[in-house]
Amino acid sequence: MDVFRGLTICFMIVVNTPGSGATPFAPLLHAHWHGFTPTDLVFPSFLFAVGNAMSFAMKKHSSVGTAAVLTKIGKRTALIFLLGYLMYWFPFFRLSESGDVTGFPISETRIWGVLQRIAICYGIASLLVYFLSFRTVILLSVVFLVGYWLILLGWGDPADPYSLAGNAGSQLDRFLFGDAHLYHGEGVAFEPEGLLSTLPAIVNVVIGYYAGQFVQHKGKNYESVAKLLLVGSALIFAALCWNMVFPINKKLWTSSFVLLTTGLDLAIMAALIYIIEIRQWNNANWTRFFVIPGKNPLFIYLLSELLVIAFYMIPVASGGNVFSWINRNFYQKLAPGPVGSLLFALSFMLLCWLVGWVLDRRKIYVRV
Repeated sequence: MDVFRGLTICFMIVVNTPGSGATPFAPLLHAHWHGFTPTDLVFPSFLFAVGNAMSFAMKKHSSVGTAAVLTKIGKRTALIFLLGYLMYWFPFFRLSESGDVTGFPISETRIWGVLQRIAICYGIASLLVYFLSFRTVILLSVVFLVGYWLILLGWGDPADPYSLAGNAGSQLDRFLFGDAHLYHGEGVAFEPEGLLSTLPAIVNVVIGYYAGQFVQHKGKNYESVAKLLLVGSALIFAALCWNMVFPINKKLWTSSFVLLTTGLDLAIMAALIYIIEIRQWNNANWTRFFVIPGKNPLFIYLLSELLVIAFYMIPVASGGNVFSWINRNFYQKLAPGPVGSLLFALSFMLLCWLVGWVLDRRKIYVRV
């Protein structure tokens, strides 16, 4: 599990922090709208990993009372949500084009985001698997996926219910939170981690949870690998069929996208069990590279995001900021174009990894 999380966090940093001055290679970009790239697998893999980790935590919950379990789930959900909210607000001020410090009022802060979605999905999925039977949770997961599809069809723009401006989720977010509290990276107020699209994302956590339970029950053997691959293949096939009427779309987090990403995650999980546990192809200790960030995923994610914000906030005498200056004067001169962009992303990932290595050496693991 640490290797899976480590792979995810390292790839996430690479795709989130391409060097400026060049367009990254196509596989390192999100699909513009409908469609799928390897980059689109990063976030759902985080949710899958959260569910997998829950399968271990729930064992401990059986020895304490319901009140203690609810308190733990509630606190963790609130802390992760708050960390995500504060990360987008950081550094709580802005710099104007002339370099002057201006205010960053709370009325303009983004409410939803990556950690916020992780928090809500974790909280709801934890309650589902704690209080309900396996059969009921699976039934509800189907209801979430099909229900989300029907809501988009019934309340979205009749001409194009899956459009950027006309989808029902975007309309709901604008109504409840207003444009100022939404993401504006698409050129308009649109929240890719919005309220309505969080509903199908819960299923990513649920499937990760039951995959973890299955491996713990059956063991890390050929049977587990085969069954994980079979279920993963079935989900991918179902996703491709559903894609014909409900397009795979990461930004809308469509139900077909959920099936595709969980299917791929199950296949990756099966491959890791085969490589590491069965064949034990880790004699060169290559797994340790990914285990290090996998033990501190939340801290390293926050570090990567806050460090980039700091780079953008620090001006340089020649104009621009530290982020663009480093890319312009070193990486783009060393390897112009997408190669230089990739080299910067890899270097930045290794810098974050180094911090994780120091923490691991000191046995410091940040948990919430």
